[in-house]
This record gives sequence, C-alpha cells and structure tokens, in this order.
Amino acid sequence: MPRIVVDVMPKPEILDPQGKAIVGSLPRLGFTAFAGVRQGKRFELSVDGEVTEEILAQAREAAATLLSNPVIEDVVAVTVVDDAE
Repeated sequence: MPRIVVDVMPKPEILDPQGKAIVGSLPRLGFTAFAGVRQGKRFELSVDGEVTEEILAQAREAAATLLSNPVIEDVVAVTVVDDAE
C-alpha cells in the first residue's frame, strides 16, 4: 500500500524550544558534532490503490491547510513512498 509522507518544520524565525532542549542534551550523551537541532513533524497518509496526481494534490492541500500551521510552520516535503520497493 503506497503512502504519502508529509514533513513539516517550524519556520526559521520561530523559536524551537524542543530543538534547543535536544541540542543541549546531545553533548551530555557524547554526541558533540551537532551545532543545532530543529524538531519537526512527519505525517504518513496511506492510500488505497495508486497515488495519482489528483491524490498527491489533495495531500499537498491537506498539508498546507490541516497538517501544518502556516503562520509558524513550513511544509518542507510531500513525497510518495511505495511499500513494494
């Protein structure tokens, strides 16, 4: 069954307290190579049958209007993942 994956991230100008907490914890756990962290969201939409351009357009519209808050977040990717691969 194919899936459409939607990735949403906070806009660059928006503070990300979860990302700041994570980046502060990384060195304490021995991960010293990372200078910053931004935490986002991932949605997986299952599709019965083939993913057509119409279904993909619906997913993009849902991402822009429901899955993200356009005031503080950007939809950074809408991709199709075929489980058969």
